[in-house]
Amino acid sequence: MFQLSSGTAAQTRSTQVVRDVHAFAGHIACDAASGSEIVVPLIAADGTLFGVWDVARFDDEDAAGMEALCRVFVEMGWTQP
Repeated sequence: MFQLSSGTAAQTRSTQVVRDVHAFAGHIACDAASGSEIVVPLIAADGTLFGVWDVARFDDEDAAGMEALCRVFVEMGWTQP
């Protein structure tokens, strides 16, 4: 259904690691120099998806760190409207 990596992360509720954005169908680059991207879904404890954390240009060690950062962000900042 979704072609963009951010939409895929939202739909599947799983981190998307795109090592070559030029090979990802439908990718919209915010930075022409970007060759890679990590998208982490932001999911509250009650299961509500309220956003995605999208970072271009990364190395292989960044995905776990970004997931941990997003967990802290969700735990400290999420309140239902």
